Amino acid sequence: MNMPVTLVVDDEPDIRELLEITLNRMQIQTRSAATLAEAKHCLANQSFDLCLTDMRLPDGDGLELVDYIQAQGLTLPVAVITAHGSMDIAIKAMKKGAFDFLSKPVDLAVLRQLVSHALQISLNRVAEKERRTRDLLLGESAPMRNIRSKIDKVARNQAPVYISGESGSGKELVARLIHQQSPRSEKAFIAINCGAIPHELMESEFFGHKKGSFTGAVSDKQGLFQAADGGTLFLDEVADLPLALQVKLLRAIQEKKIRPIGEQREIPVDVRLLSATHRDLAKMVQEGSFRQDLYYRINVIELNLPPLRARAADIPQLTEHLLQGLARANGIAIPRLSDAALNALKQYYFPGNVRELENILERALALHEGGVIEVDDLNLPTGLDLAAAEDFDAEKMSLESYLEDIEKKALSSALEENRWNKTATAKYLGMSFRSLRYRLKKLGLE
Repeated sequence: MNMPVTLVVDDEPDIRELLEITLNRMQIQTRSAATLAEAKHCLANQSFDLCLTDMRLPDGDGLELVDYIQAQGLTLPVAVITAHGSMDIAIKAMKKGAFDFLSKPVDLAVLRQLVSHALQISLNRVAEKERRTRDLLLGESAPMRNIRSKIDKVARNQAPVYISGESGSGKELVARLIHQQSPRSEKAFIAINCGAIPHELMESEFFGHKKGSFTGAVSDKQGLFQAADGGTLFLDEVADLPLALQVKLLRAIQEKKIRPIGEQREIPVDVRLLSATHRDLAKMVQEGSFRQDLYYRINVIELNLPPLRARAADIPQLTEHLLQGLARANGIAIPRLSDAALNALKQYYFPGNVRELENILERALALHEGGVIEVDDLNLPTGLDLAAAEDFDAEKMSLESYLEDIEKKALSSALEENRWNKTATAKYLGMSFRSLRYRLKKLGLE
């Protein structure tokens, strides 16, 4: 097997030598360039597996080199080396397509981790994982083909990704697929719902603590960042983070280091951060409830998932797939949907998106008779169809507020129908008791 080759671009001989020695010890060949022009000449005459470039060069900068590599259609990962504290430049580079960044002075342990991740990307593995994405993220509508294409691209770099979309639209599935297609796929994928952690326990959950650091700390505890070291950390409902923790999270992202409660020294962590929420983070920034600097750090690349009603053409394929899984889980024959039932689903508004579709089909599977599911078996909630959605006025309220209002009415109606028994209501709606309790609290219905 041929040794991988890295192009090192820096006008400082000492740094070039440091990088070359470190890479050579990793059994990686190197070729050096001191200027942007030399780097372009090297790229035109030789194939490379990785490029490390300083941001400041005598005849240009690293951003120009990132643009050049993209314009030439070259697939090699590019990592930029920035001055300490120049996170804005690093983010700009990653938005342009850079794989990752390194801060000066270069931490050799961080450099080795970055290089290892970059060199794990191979065309054969990517091709296999692209097939897996099509198998798991169903739908041939234009919005879904676009989302799959974006997943393929963002999985190949280290930039933080912010996944936005309504509840039930598949944000965690997308996060898992990004991880599975990335060079981190062999390491842990840690997912956490920020809205499900009590505020007083958040710092300990995220960063861990030392024994005796506070009352009740009877032993050392590893935090989520350490558990995800080398892999991916997915923060679902990141909008629910309190401001005090937002500051600590920002530092962890920028410095790639954490400090457990009670620990005197900082611990380096190698984590790719993905985050998601169904709320409007940009609006929260304007209102002051979410830090603007953190918003820019986690939103280097944004993936916006379309609601199910925006891709109604995918409903037949999704329905067939979900029914197969549900029938298999229950040990029964796979039923068929009547044309009328399928049309009803295609016209329904789906405030709960794919998660709601699965709940509707699971309920229909229990209620139908014979081998065909009819419209009545779907038991679609009244007043939530597409015709009702036409009453929405974007000038009077946000779509999120409108959908929350619909959800409140649906939950209130279900509670009343089940005589305010939460356990029975959760079963009726096809969700867990914990999920129902969380939604009731979030919507102020407790």
